[in-house]
Amino acid sequence: MDYDTLVIGAGAAGMMCAAHAGGRVLVIDHAKAAGEKIRISGGGRCNFTNMYCEPAAFLSQNPHFAKSALARYTQWDFLGLVDAHGIAWHEKTLGQLFCDVSAKEIIAMLHGLMQGAGVELRLRTSVSDLAKVADGFTAIVTQDDRATPVTARNVVIATGGKSIPKMGASGFAYDIARQFGHAVTPLEPALVPFTFADRRFADISGVACPARVTANGPAFDEAVLFTHRGLSGPAILQASSYWDAGQPIRLHLAPEADLGSALRDKRTREGKKALTTELGRHLPARLVDHLSTQMDLSGRLGDLSDARIDALVHDLSHWALTPDGTEGYRTAEVTRGGVNTDGLSSKTMESKTTPGLYFIGEAVDVTGWLGGYNFQWAWSSAMACAGALQD
Repeated sequence: MDYDTLVIGAGAAGMMCAAHAGGRVLVIDHAKAAGEKIRISGGGRCNFTNMYCEPAAFLSQNPHFAKSALARYTQWDFLGLVDAHGIAWHEKTLGQLFCDVSAKEIIAMLHGLMQGAGVELRLRTSVSDLAKVADGFTAIVTQDDRATPVTARNVVIATGGKSIPKMGASGFAYDIARQFGHAVTPLEPALVPFTFADRRFADISGVACPARVTANGPAFDEAVLFTHRGLSGPAILQASSYWDAGQPIRLHLAPEADLGSALRDKRTREGKKALTTELGRHLPARLVDHLSTQMDLSGRLGDLSDARIDALVHDLSHWALTPDGTEGYRTAEVTRGGVNTDGLSSKTMESKTTPGLYFIGEAVDVTGWLGGYNFQWAWSSAMACAGALQD
């Protein structure tokens, strides 16, 4: 069975690429349904892109690699596609765009695009024995215990990373990359909660508050959630992508408040008020109780010296914590690292050493921030590849 292009992986990048590649295209996936990670994303409403998507929001050993694809197929291009298909959407926060109704609408759109292009989709199907031959590639495709040899001029690897293995995620893309001589950068769970072996936040599990969180990278101002196992919430997930094992993270609590001025003002006007009571105006009361076991929050406002206020503000804005680890790939939204971009064309996503072999989406060493950035990378890298396949 001969094809122009064999796409391995029916996720966001794979379906988008297949729908626009042209020619005779076969898409295979071992899952029972296409786009499963799309379906569960964004609480079932799919955070499909971000209005503020730009290269600075992506991690890679080569920070310039993503620029070409992102510039040639932007968030506005994908939003135009969504609008053209009548999918209602809304901005939730920080430029994050979600479906009004269901993530299944995005999947249906991609299915429709593939069907319109005559793409053949085979689910519950595996591929093995992928090999390069003179005029393309050969492989064995197995479905329902029936093995079929196929040939294709081009092969696109769109199987994603290792995150959420219960949905079938694996290191398949990295195995194929290594088979064809490509390097793979170190792999780590990303956009993932932190864990602490002593479960130090169990007493305030469920408490959330705004914070500014840093971990060897930019600062993220969003919510932090304290859990039985550690720390979660958007700000924590963002920082986790930059975190290296054994390194501390830093929390700036109540980043929008000028605590120093507030405490000095109340010291003058309400000196008999307890310090913890005033802090409870800026932070959750249960968090203040927890902090009182870590810091000296005793006494009344009238007893505070300027030096003690300054020290307290410093402690609350530089709360250093060293996680013991993360929740791992089990709950990680993406994988940091991947196929080394040094071996790929930034314009086409094609292997520099194996003509006709392409890597797109999460499999590549390009990891976006939380908030629709990784979906945009899927769309952009897929379209860069598809454009090359059409040539």
